[in-house]
Amino acid sequence: MSLLIYGLINSVILALYAVGFSLTYGISGLANFAHGALYILSGFAAWTFIHSLGLPFALAAPLAILATGVLGFLFYWVLLLRLRGIALAELIVTFAAGVAILELLTWKGFYGIRYSLPLFMRGGVEIGNVAIDYQRLFVLGTGIVLVILLWLFVHHTRIGLAFRAMAQNERTALSVGIESDWIGSLSLAFGSALAAVAAMVVLPLGVMESTIGYEVLIYALAVAIVGGLESTLGMVVGSFLIGYGQIAAAKYIGAKWMVIVPLAAIVVVLAMRPSGIFGKYKELEERV
Repeated sequence: MSLLIYGLINSVILALYAVGFSLTYGISGLANFAHGALYILSGFAAWTFIHSLGLPFALAAPLAILATGVLGFLFYWVLLLRLRGIALAELIVTFAAGVAILELLTWKGFYGIRYSLPLFMRGGVEIGNVAIDYQRLFVLGTGIVLVILLWLFVHHTRIGLAFRAMAQNERTALSVGIESDWIGSLSLAFGSALAAVAAMVVLPLGVMESTIGYEVLIYALAVAIVGGLESTLGMVVGSFLIGYGQIAAAKYIGAKWMVIVPLAAIVVVLAMRPSGIFGKYKELEERV
């Protein structure tokens, strides 16, 4: 029962890490390697709003999410506009921006046990003789609600339909008047905001440190690569495979093996199916 419950929660946390990364790549083909840095930056932004401005967490969290989304929007127009279509240059620029953010946070001294976000709910409950706190149940609920809201957004709003059109065929979308740069910048803004949403619900479970940004990026990459970079269903399946794999490894082998699971999953999937489990790209034909 503990494996079932904590594996589920861990899988949802991994899905929250990856959903923004996967959304941005699926729409614009942009691999945002600053994703982990934006995640932890939003956490420190919320902490600053709480302790410097005296705002309640219920107000600081939405402000941090909005600020992170705006920063992602600016990333596109300032750093990526002239590099669109050059995949390696996009990767290098976003990774460099992420490292710069994390190193700046470290230089400013944003680390240690004093930097933490408050819990949404205190206390806990027993499920099948397994003790679980309300915050983790809140994370689980947030993941489910977020998936539903995203589905409604992309299927029943003008921007969401434009996202789908751009993801399916960019040239056709351009021919009907959908402007690719605006969609690209909005996809980066939404992906960054989703990283901040994940931070607001997951970071209260522990302390904040800059190095967490690197871990989040690795987990998001692992989930996206295992499931398929352009597949939402693959992202969900990948998060559950890695999430349950980590909990099983911690239970039966040792906690130190948890970090090995996503790295091993990347190696195995890239060796056997480079496009991921639900990847849509041809493999051998493209290489030949």
